[in-house]
Amino acid sequence: MKEIHFFAFALSLLLWACQSPDVPVLETGSQTPMPDAWIDQDTGHKLIHLTPREGENRSFYFHNNPFLPATNTENAKMIFYGSVDGDMQLFSVDLKTRETEQITRKQGVSGEIVGKNGREVYYQCGDSVFATGVENHETRLIYVFPDSIRGRITTLNANETLLAGAISSPEEETIFKQYPEKRDFFNRVYEARLLRSLFTLDVKTGEMKKIYSENAWLNHIQFSPTNPNLLMFCHEGPWHMVDRIWTININGGGPQLVHKRTMDMEIAGHEFFSPGGNRIWFDLQMPRGATFFVCGTDLETGEEKRYELTRDEWSIHFTISPDQTLFAGDGGDPGQVAKAEDGMWIYLFHPEGDRFRSEKLVNMKHHGYKLEPNVHFSPDMKWIIFRANFEGRSDVYAVEL
Repeated sequence: MKEIHFFAFALSLLLWACQSPDVPVLETGSQTPMPDAWIDQDTGHKLIHLTPREGENRSFYFHNNPFLPATNTENAKMIFYGSVDGDMQLFSVDLKTRETEQITRKQGVSGEIVGKNGREVYYQCGDSVFATGVENHETRLIYVFPDSIRGRITTLNANETLLAGAISSPEEETIFKQYPEKRDFFNRVYEARLLRSLFTLDVKTGEMKKIYSENAWLNHIQFSPTNPNLLMFCHEGPWHMVDRIWTININGGGPQLVHKRTMDMEIAGHEFFSPGGNRIWFDLQMPRGATFFVCGTDLETGEEKRYELTRDEWSIHFTISPDQTLFAGDGGDPGQVAKAEDGMWIYLFHPEGDRFRSEKLVNMKHHGYKLEPNVHFSPDMKWIIFRANFEGRSDVYAVEL
């Protein structure tokens, strides 16, 4: 049976090579530089450099939408970060032509927030919050945090009227400065139980409102993609010690728990909304490092849908396709929670019953997973976009489905 499968794979790879005579078949990351396009010799899938520019380039974190739809005058675009003279700036890349254009030109730009309707990017430089047009590059100042408030924006609501984020304490800032590595600050911030507040910020008037405060590490703040009043956040900390995933209506009412742990060492996290906003999906392990699921909670009924996957298929981050029929994952190295022996792949997942059937897209054995790949489906569902460093620097790639 293995010989039959190998023959079928070899035949498909041969057909790929015949159909694409100018695209070489290579081991991904086996040379520097890689060509502009190549076929992964282990999977048969075609890869391209999506951001053909010099310097460091990084796509967005897995749950932050980087895409702008096409218009009558513009092709569909993706926003990403690129290095310019030692600073990281926001750029756009035309998903049809792969032409890139620099959007921001300020120091200390941070934030991965795209207004797809207004065609603006929202970001923060120190204490100041800005918006800049993707095409016209017009920039406006939205808000300046006073010295007494340490605020950070992270998300934009569905009708693009409000930003949201968290306000932290001076004590928390001190911990991060003293212990810059995650392994050193993570438990310290959790155990300190310092006051954090969720806030909203009106993008037109600059009015800021605190909506919820707690002596807990409130993090991973995300607006629903469809309900402009629904905000998701997490109780950050060691996953086996927290009921992590919560939602709150910004107009009033208390937090609502999305998933309750039911066994010792159960963990749930790296949560994200479905495109329709009706479910929140997350990595579920029952218990930690033993049995692996991608789980989605229906926000109306509380019903949970679980898809099981193997240890090697577990991924640091998962995502779902725009039509909600497929999933993808970015794999992981042996040092991750799953302790996978063969997990360094970009995966496509096909739901079948209560399990995933996996398809390997990219062999990531030359990638250093300290840079998390953070997969995204392209809007047309023809590509998986991710970041990687298998050429010695971070860059953005797309693999064809």
